[in-house]
Amino acid sequence: MHNSTSGTRRSRRLVRTVVATASAGLAVAGTFAVVAPAGAATPAASGPHVKRLCAAPDKPGVMACMALQRTDITQKHAMAADATPSGFGPSDLTSAYNLPTGGGAGQTIAIVDAQDDPNAASDMAAYRSQYGLPACGDGCFSKVAQDGSTNYPTADSGWAGEISLDLDMVSAIAPKAHIILVEATSANTDDLGASVNEAVKLGAGFVSNSYGGSEDSSDTSTDTKYYDHPGTVITASAGDGGYGAEYPAASPDVTAVGGTSLTKDSSSRGWSESVWNTSSTEGTGSGCSAYETKPSWQTDSGCSKRTIADVSAVADPATGVAVYDTYQSGGWDVYGGTSASSPIIASVYALAGTPSSGSNPASFPYANTGALNDVTSGSNGTCDTSYLCTAGTGYDGPTGLGTPNGTAAFTG
Repeated sequence: MHNSTSGTRRSRRLVRTVVATASAGLAVAGTFAVVAPAGAATPAASGPHVKRLCAAPDKPGVMACMALQRTDITQKHAMAADATPSGFGPSDLTSAYNLPTGGGAGQTIAIVDAQDDPNAASDMAAYRSQYGLPACGDGCFSKVAQDGSTNYPTADSGWAGEISLDLDMVSAIAPKAHIILVEATSANTDDLGASVNEAVKLGAGFVSNSYGGSEDSSDTSTDTKYYDHPGTVITASAGDGGYGAEYPAASPDVTAVGGTSLTKDSSSRGWSESVWNTSSTEGTGSGCSAYETKPSWQTDSGCSKRTIADVSAVADPATGVAVYDTYQSGGWDVYGGTSASSPIIASVYALAGTPSSGSNPASFPYANTGALNDVTSGSNGTCDTSYLCTAGTGYDGPTGLGTPNGTAAFTG
């Protein structure tokens, strides 16, 4: 499905009644509507809301971050007596995905975002302190502009919230990893792509991209310029607008990451997941690329080109993650979107070990599907080929092959 319909889809704002949302302090029932960012149309709805931190792109060649903030949960400031955050924390995520704790030593994970977050380091430090994670001392964290300098771009509140989400998710999954934040000058595809190249140049073996935009006929050349890094893990968010292909998730050079709703339960796993789908305009992306060639390791028969996604992780704001952010917000918040799932998956790859030289890590999960939690319920919209928008046994578009069950599916 060509993504020219995505802008129309994102421009609508629908309401959903949420009943019995997840645990970890998120149990809230109410009416959810998307709040448009500043300058966008205001939805005709009231009540508890989810806010998109970045406006949808208004022209080709521009990307938007995929972070969604819950605004119906009271923010808890760091110095408040009741500062225990709502949302899933590190122990929840490592439990849900059967991951080792305290991992990441010796690995370098990069986060690529646009604009500057002046509070990135201090906010990440507060998150790590809250959860008893190792302090990020000398050599643990570095922030650079897209040219590798410290001439940071203009600060932006929406992207700053995205940056906090990304850094906190890497901290949660791989707290001993070295983290590089590369800040693109703008949300243009070329600036973000140049930032990916800079991250790899600086030694990152794992690069998370929590942004996306419409597909374009030039995407294959953009792949070559920015995302083709054999032996390096490049992850990309599948999108937050429901069914429809987005770029760079459509690139066969990246691991496309879809989103789930994650809930604690009484099963042997202790958790269950379904496709994240809040409304026809809010949910995980998926689809069949209009331009990208199908990689050899994808064998689904209903899409002759690249299929999105490959794997998935929690993204539903109603079952969202705790984030500490003082530039866009006032402290502790609950965030969702496939902006959460992309850095989670990049960090799981880091726990699994360094990919072999020349490999395409996006192919790794396809060689070990038994080490994933198969998500078999839910859909993110309607489509002509059912599995592209509806979960089922085995591969499906919204959740790919599933969510991590340990690290075995993420090593070559």
